Amino acid sequence: MVVVVEEVRDEAVEEVTLQEGEHESDFETDSEVSSTFSDDDDFSPADETIYERIAALKDMVPPQTRSNVISSYQSATSWAWWSVQGAGTLAWWVSTSALLVGLPLALAIEDETRVVQQEREMQMQSAGQQQLLGGPQPGQPQGVLPPGF
Repeated sequence: MVVVVEEVRDEAVEEVTLQEGEHESDFETDSEVSSTFSDDDDFSPADETIYERIAALKDMVPPQTRSNVISSYQSATSWAWWSVQGAGTLAWWVSTSALLVGLPLALAIEDETRVVQQEREMQMQSAGQQQLLGGPQPGQPQGVLPPGF
């Protein structure tokens, strides 16, 4: 892309003719020129936002490059969205399966542990009572113990 600079003459300015005794410098002053044509006084880089700076770069980047950047951005965001959605689905499956299988198993193990603890307490109570009573008589049979105790 080649930029062609062409000078355009203002016909209204050329038609003005100066009267006798008038000079062009009589009509121009520094204050008029600076107030009319100077925008540099109003410009402050500290007041410029990031958005304005990026928007100004739009004219510097060719349309093909911009479309490539936009295409890359859109494919990256769609891939990221797909990844997050897949991770969420996987987390849902894992947590649901853990609740459906793991929770009943944990409750069964806890119940079994509670039953075993109660049996131990009962054995300890019966052993304590036998010690208080002096133990079993030599001819009396001892209580029946379940296998494994």
